[in-house]
Amino acid sequence: MDSEHPVLVTEPRPGVLLITLNRPHVRNAIDRPLAEAVDAALTRLETDPALTVGILTGAGGHFCSGMDLKTFPADGVPVVADRGLAGLTRARPGKPLIAAVEGAAVAGGFELALACDLITAADTAFFALPEVARGLIAAEGGAIRLPGRLPYHLAMEMLLTGMSLPAPQAARHGLVNQLTREGEALQAALTLADRVLAPSRDAVLVTKRIVRDTRGLDDTAAYTVQDPLSTPVFTTAAAAEGAHAFTEKRPPAWHR
Repeated sequence: MDSEHPVLVTEPRPGVLLITLNRPHVRNAIDRPLAEAVDAALTRLETDPALTVGILTGAGGHFCSGMDLKTFPADGVPVVADRGLAGLTRARPGKPLIAAVEGAAVAGGFELALACDLITAADTAFFALPEVARGLIAAEGGAIRLPGRLPYHLAMEMLLTGMSLPAPQAARHGLVNQLTREGEALQAALTLADRVLAPSRDAVLVTKRIVRDTRGLDDTAAYTVQDPLSTPVFTTAAAAEGAHAFTEKRPPAWHR
């Protein structure tokens, strides 16, 4: 790896880890070194107590064009252990992730975005899953997640025909949280991260864990998972402060 041109750039900010895919000459296509670098960055996010939110973006005007097909099939699919493509698509991260999308988010790149909790996107960005057209399968979450995120028939058209979905249309269907002008998706993600950081850290991380651990469960089973996680939060100083601030009609002074 060229130390002057690393395949991944990480930048810690207060409470946030900015993770930038840095292979702009191939629209940030993922090869084995990049996959391992993303996995290491996500591990850092999960294990560093000073970090609460991760932002995943791409350099050079594009998010990610999926796996590097020039290295396939010789190097296989760049999955990492049981955590999937780039260590993310099959992982169960405990901290919120935001995808900041410019340009192309296609194939595995779209699957990386689908594995995040929130998405900001430029109005010139687009999403696509063209695997079927290449004789492949969107097997890193595309065929699993997309039908639950878009109207079924639209999701199936994307999966079966490779149709591209412009970011404004994705936003109309709720797939994108915030739509921005070109070049502003990252700043929108940073602003969104500040909003995620605004509540107490316990409330943020426990809520993320409840959502993660109860997906696919019926209500009865979900409550048995939720209650041991949520009950201790109600006894924290931050919870008391939040309740008192509400009754006193003032902003809470969160204790981080």
